[in-house]
Amino acid sequence: VQLQASGGGLVQAGGSLRLSCAASGRTFSSLTAAWFRQAPGKEREFVAVSRRNSATSYSSESVKGRFTISRDNAKNTVYLQMNSLKPEDTGVYYCAARARVLVSLSSPEDYEYWGQGTQVTVSS
Repeated sequence: VQLQASGGGLVQAGGSLRLSCAASGRTFSSLTAAWFRQAPGKEREFVAVSRRNSATSYSSESVKGRFTISRDNAKNTVYLQMNSLKPEDTGVYYCAARARVLVSLSSPEDYEYWGQGTQVTVSS
C-alpha cells in the first residue's frame, strides 16, 4: 500500500486546512486509516482514526471538536479537516493505514503503512 499525503501549508491561528491522503495498492475500505502528527523534538502523536469499512471514527482530546476525519472509499482517500487551528497544532502530519484488526487505534507501532508527511504550520 502506498500513501500520499497532501494539503499542508502555512495558516494563521483560527484558520482551516484540509489534508488528503490518497491510497493505492489495496482495497481502501478494508484498511483502518489514521492521522498522526509530530512536532519538532516530540514523539509522534495520534490525531484521528477512521476504522475499516467506515465503521467508526475517533479523534484525540486535543483536537476533538476542531478536527474531523472522513474517508471516500470510492476515491481511496482519507481526509482531515482542521478548523480553529492553533499554533500548537504545528507539525508534520502523517497518514497511516493498516489491514490488521487490532483493539488499539492510537499506537503508531500498530500501523503498517505510512505516507511521507505534510507540514502544517500555524502562526500566532
